[in-house]
Amino acid sequence: MKVYKFGGASVRSAEGIRNIAHIVSGVSDNLFIVVSAMGKTTNAMEIVLDLFMKADHKASLAKLAEVENYHYEIIAELFADKTKGNAAVEPLFAELKMYLTEGVGDEYDRWYDRLVSYGEVISTRIVSAFLAESGIANEWVDMRGLLVTDSNYREANVRMEDSQVRLQKVADFSKNRIYLGQGFIGANIKGDPTTLGREGSDYSAAVVGNLLNAESVSIWKDVPGILNADPRLFENTVLIPEMTYLDAVELAYSGAQIIHPKTIKPLQNKNIPLFVRPFGSPTEAGSVIKATTEKPIDVPVLILRKNQVLITVRPRDFSFVLEESLSKAFAVMNKHRLKVSLIQSSAISISVCVDNSRYLSGALDELGNDFNVNYNDSLELLTIRGISEEIVEKTTGSRTILLKQQTRRSGRFLMREEVNS
Repeated sequence: MKVYKFGGASVRSAEGIRNIAHIVSGVSDNLFIVVSAMGKTTNAMEIVLDLFMKADHKASLAKLAEVENYHYEIIAELFADKTKGNAAVEPLFAELKMYLTEGVGDEYDRWYDRLVSYGEVISTRIVSAFLAESGIANEWVDMRGLLVTDSNYREANVRMEDSQVRLQKVADFSKNRIYLGQGFIGANIKGDPTTLGREGSDYSAAVVGNLLNAESVSIWKDVPGILNADPRLFENTVLIPEMTYLDAVELAYSGAQIIHPKTIKPLQNKNIPLFVRPFGSPTEAGSVIKATTEKPIDVPVLILRKNQVLITVRPRDFSFVLEESLSKAFAVMNKHRLKVSLIQSSAISISVCVDNSRYLSGALDELGNDFNVNYNDSLELLTIRGISEEIVEKTTGSRTILLKQQTRRSGRFLMREEVNS
């Protein structure tokens, strides 16, 4: 049995969904297919949510209508009889309209998971119906009833044992060869929808692979495989054909977008290889992440993390006990869900680099209760693995570097965002 995961770029158009059918039709193995929301639907649903939280029901419904029209346009292009596709999603949009009309936006994170999770449900309903129309029998499943999580809304943790019981009961390959479910979403034990963090569909696929003891997991991307840098940001990128689980975890932690940071652990635990394959060229091998490789990565790897903030905290009276201050400061950051990607300390200060998020202002306010707090925003964090003076000069140039860390093989440079003239 294999797991295939198709991301938002794969299902952003009718052509992409047809390509999924083409890829799946050539596979004789049992399959569990994980599909993301279509295109930029998650971003659009976040706007719907923001308007709902402001009690602007009219505007939220208008934005939802844009999302609805986008999906109906794809359905009209996909299906010979669009009423089949429409029937698959009409009840879902009706539920969303009911929430937006009658609901009260009280808890942002809980409402986020309830509303935004519909993107994946709608997407998979369309893909499942089209596969069936194309002669590819499949069983649609609702991951909100199969992946059991805690109630940490927006970044829920999967309860593996509970989920395994449910998933293995439903995914019976003696009855169906292909099952199709959603990435990114689950539900707590009470049945309240939860999400696993942005880009969490990769993690969903890895969890499914672990729980069903898959032979492999394949993530289909709009790139040739794992590249040494983002081709949208750096020139002359090259394919990395294979890397170890450890390499992948390190790169994901540094901000590499190709793999979600939590994806590797469920696969490493059962030694399941992870393939990253080109959606547009399905016959090409792409890249593989596995326990061991024949040779180490022999090219520099560049990872640029945008929209970063440097926070520096200092004691008010210089009576600084490092261990106590560290624990207090990081407790506040953890409470406000700040993602720390770099840490540096001195005798009287702690500096951290974090993602800029909606929780930042609350964290800064609370840190200000015990510390003097300074911060710089609009920064970029560049990580170079396989560092050399030539690479550093080429990538940082004359840019202002606020903080630098370097080891024998890696360097990290926190810089002001580059302004394009």
